[in-house]
Amino acid sequence: MATFADQIGNHITLPSLPKRIVSLVPSQTELLYDLGLEDEIVGITKFCVHPEKWFREKPRVGGTKSVDINKLRSLQPDLVIANREENVKEQVEEIAKFCPVWTSDISTVEEALTMIHHVAHITGKEAQGREIIHGIKESMDQMERFSTIRTVYLVWKDPYMTVGGDTFISDMMAKAGFVNVFQGSTRYPELSPEDLVHADAELILLSSEPYPFKDKHVQELSTWLPGKKIMLADGEMFSWYGSRMLKAAEYLTGLRGNWNT
Repeated sequence: MATFADQIGNHITLPSLPKRIVSLVPSQTELLYDLGLEDEIVGITKFCVHPEKWFREKPRVGGTKSVDINKLRSLQPDLVIANREENVKEQVEEIAKFCPVWTSDISTVEEALTMIHHVAHITGKEAQGREIIHGIKESMDQMERFSTIRTVYLVWKDPYMTVGGDTFISDMMAKAGFVNVFQGSTRYPELSPEDLVHADAELILLSSEPYPFKDKHVQELSTWLPGKKIMLADGEMFSWYGSRMLKAAEYLTGLRGNWNT
C-alpha cells in the first residue's frame, strides 16, 4: 500500500504496483511505452498516436476531452493517468469515483521532468525514468549556447492563436532560444492580423498541432508579412512533455539551422 501526490494536489492510494493502466494523455502514453509498460497499458485515447503499435492495438476510450467513461470502466483499470489541461475536469472527477486518477499539470520543462519521475515511481520503473530524465537534461543543456530569436508561435487559425509565457510550449521555446514575443500574455491569446503585422518578431512558427498548418498557410501569411521568416514546426517537439523530449533538442537545433538559411 502506497500513497502518491499528483501535480494538482490530489492524493491516490494504490495497494500494489498498477497492472491495468489507462492513459488519457498522448505524450504521457508515449512515456509509458518508453518506461516499458507494454503489458500494463489497457487503454488509450484516439489521439495517442505514439507508439504506432499501441495506436493500432490498444483499446481506445474516446478523445482526450470526450472520454467514453463506460468503455473506460469496462477495462477495469487500477490507475488512470490524466492531465489538467488536456482532459475535462468533470470527466476526470467522474472517473475518480471508481478508479485512482493521477493528474499532471505541466507549464515548464522542470515540471515535465517531475512528472516523468513520479510516473516512473508509481509504476515501478524508477531506473528507466532516471535514464529518460538524464537523457533529456543532457540534450537540453546543449542548447543553452544558442543566441535568441524573437519568435511568434501560432497554434490556431481563424482566429489566430499563440502561446503565452505560462505554457510548456513557451518554456520549450526559451530552451532553444526562441524568445516568445507574447510571453507577457497568459495561456493561448487570440491575435488579429494587425497584431502579427506589428509584432516585433524575427520568426513566425506555424505548429502542426492542434491546427494543422501547411505550406499554403506559410504562403498566405507571407503575402501580408513581407520580410518575416515564416516556418512550419513539428508541434509534438514543442508541446509533448513526455519522453518525446529526448528527441526535441536535435529537432529544435535543426529548426534553428533552417532559420539561418
